[in-house]
Amino acid sequence: MEDLKKTQAIYPYLEKPIEIYERPCGHKIIFAYKSGSLINISSWVKTGAVNENDHNNGVSHFLEHLMFKGTSKHKAGYFDKTLESKGGIVNAATWKDYTYYYVTIPKGLDGKNFDITLELHADMMLDPIIPDNEIGLPFDINDTNITTKRERHVVIEEIKMRKDKPWTRIYNNTNENMYSKHPYKRDVIGNEQIISSITRQEVLDYYKEFYTPNNITTIIVGDMNSKDIIPKVIKAFDFKGRTNKENPVFESEKPLSQTKYVEDYSKINTGFLMFGYLCCSAKDTKTSIIFEVISMILGLGQSSRLYQNLIEKSESHIFNVISTEFSAMRDMSNFFIQANYKPEEKETAISLIQKEIEDLCKNGITEKELMKAKKKLKADFAENAETVSDIADTIGFYMTACNNLRYIEEYLNILNEITTDEVKKTANEYLTINKAVISTLMPLEYKN
Repeated sequence: MEDLKKTQAIYPYLEKPIEIYERPCGHKIIFAYKSGSLINISSWVKTGAVNENDHNNGVSHFLEHLMFKGTSKHKAGYFDKTLESKGGIVNAATWKDYTYYYVTIPKGLDGKNFDITLELHADMMLDPIIPDNEIGLPFDINDTNITTKRERHVVIEEIKMRKDKPWTRIYNNTNENMYSKHPYKRDVIGNEQIISSITRQEVLDYYKEFYTPNNITTIIVGDMNSKDIIPKVIKAFDFKGRTNKENPVFESEKPLSQTKYVEDYSKINTGFLMFGYLCCSAKDTKTSIIFEVISMILGLGQSSRLYQNLIEKSESHIFNVISTEFSAMRDMSNFFIQANYKPEEKETAISLIQKEIEDLCKNGITEKELMKAKKKLKADFAENAETVSDIADTIGFYMTACNNLRYIEEYLNILNEITTDEVKKTANEYLTINKAVISTLMPLEYKN
C-alpha cells in the first residue's frame, strides 16, 4: 500500500477518533466510525464560484450536473439507478468554496453495498465523459425555436426560477455589493448567457484544472473497519498521475467603511430587507463561534431579540418574518439580518433593525442570554453527530474551508470560554451600521 501520512482528530460524541490519511498524490481520505446500518461516501472538491471568472461563471454548478452523465464504463443514469435501487440517496451541491458529491446507503449484507458504491462514486469523480448529447449544443439564448433540450437547458430553467424568488434576488443584490473585487460577489449558479454558450471543452478544461488529487477529500462514515476500507479507497481513486495545480489565492476584503444602500423592485406584494456584513474567515475558529452566539441571540427562533422585540411584542406589526444567518466561508464569512415587512413602512423597518444592532454594539448581551445560546449551540453540535450524512458534511466543510478539523475538535471548549465582553467586542468590530450593506426589494408600485 502507499506511504500514507496518518493523523487523527477528536470529533465529540463519536465513539472513535477520526482517521485522516494523506496520500503522496495529495488526495485525502477520512474515515469516521459511526455505528448503525447506514454508510456515507462523499468527495469534497475545493472549487466553486470562487475559482470562476466573468466568462465561465456558473461552470462549477453546471459541471456538478454533468458529472452524473456517464463515464467510460457506465452510461448516463446507471449511477443513480443502481444505487437508488439499493435504497441509496444520491446528490451533490455547489457553493462558493466547494462542490461535493455524496451517497448515503444501507450497508447491506456483509457490507457489499460499500464496494459497489465506492466503485461507482470513484468512477464518476475520476472519469466523467461529459458527452455532447447530454450537454446539448451551445445556442442563442434569444432563439425561441430550440426544440431539443438537454442539461444546459435544465440549468437555465433553474436560473430563471431563482430570479422569481424574492429571497434569492435580495441575497444576490446584497452579496454583490458586499465585495469590490473578490469572486465571492458572483452568483454560484451563473447566468443564462454563459450556460447557453459555454462549450464542452471549456467545461472539461475546468474539470481538469480543479478536480486534482490535492483538491479532493473523500470521506467515509459508517460502521466499518478502516483497515479494510482504506486500501479499497486508494485502489478506486487511481488518479493515474494526474497533475496537481494550486488554487489561486485571493486577498480578503475589509468590511465597508460607509453604509451602502441598494434598492430593487419586483412583482411582489410585501417588502424584503437584508443587512449584510463581511466578517472573519472560517479559519478564525473563535470569532466564527462568537458569530454563532450572536446569531442565536439576535435572530434565531421565536425567543430571539429581533423576533421578540419586532414581532411578538410590537404593536405596529411591521414585520412578518425576521431572522439572522451566519455563513462561514474560507476567505470571508457573512452575517445577515433578513426580514419581510409592510412595504409602506420601509424606513421604519430599517430604523428598527438598526436600533437593535446599535443596542447590541453599545450594551452587549446578558449572561443569561449567553448561557442560553451556549446550551442551544451545544445541542445543535451534538445533533450534527447523529447521522452519517451530517458527520460527513461537517467534516467535509471544515477540511475544505479550513484544511483541518480544529473547529470540530475545539468547538465545545471554545464555546464554553466565550464571554459577554468578547461578544460585545466582536459586534463592535464587525457589525456597526457603517459596515453594512442594506438591501431592499420593493413592490413595483413603489418605484420612483
